[in-house]
Amino acid sequence: MPLRIVILGSGNVATHIAEAFGPERVVQIWSRHPDNALSLADRIGTTAVSRIEDITPDADLYIISVSDDAISTLASRLQGRHGVWAHTSGSIPSDVLSGVGDAHGVFYPLQTFSRDVQVDMSRVPVFVESTTPEATAMLKDAASIFTQRIYDADSTRRRKLHIAAVFACNFANYMWMKADQLLSDEGLDISVFAPLIEATFDKAMTTGPEAGQTGPARRGDRSVIASHETMLTPDDRAIYTLLSESILKHFNK
Repeated sequence: MPLRIVILGSGNVATHIAEAFGPERVVQIWSRHPDNALSLADRIGTTAVSRIEDITPDADLYIISVSDDAISTLASRLQGRHGVWAHTSGSIPSDVLSGVGDAHGVFYPLQTFSRDVQVDMSRVPVFVESTTPEATAMLKDAASIFTQRIYDADSTRRRKLHIAAVFACNFANYMWMKADQLLSDEGLDISVFAPLIEATFDKAMTTGPEAGQTGPARRGDRSVIASHETMLTPDDRAIYTLLSESILKHFNK
């Protein structure tokens, strides 16, 4: 029998994991926003509920995929439930779900998700932990439905992964946003940098980010750095200077 899974949440992560599990396993979508619950349920072909009392009690696995700030509040309303419960956060400890379910843990898919942007879920690593070996096995079985990249990670390891992901994804994307703004002044956009970004990524994955680092700060070219700084707004200059000094320091130990 396939796992019977309930997804609590209807946002970016919830949407992608619900689609990955499929209607044969996702028996219910819960969201405190009825329209959002119904929209996601219709999208994958299952049922929707918006009241805690209507969450089915006979599922095997309940995955809480809501904002980090909302997990604790939601958990306080779920005390005494049965089944295995897990949240999808990279930074919140598993014990926030203490008292919820027969066992609780974390099911953390490490990826950036946007609701309407397709993701190859077979390439997404999933990090799991739980309070019992049986629950851990269930979480790994659930992950194996869409990926073979499954790892154990306690709360400390997961927080470090999350911090690293912020650097690799969120901060990098913000730099692309800044680049896009500078390019717009010249009537261009970020697409002109596609070959540059792709080459940078390829080097990082093949030779490693440290070996692949280039640019004026890597070369120690302070005259170029100073010239660039004169062309930037105060806020952008502060970012540019901070990063340049960090690179200079790293490669001139």
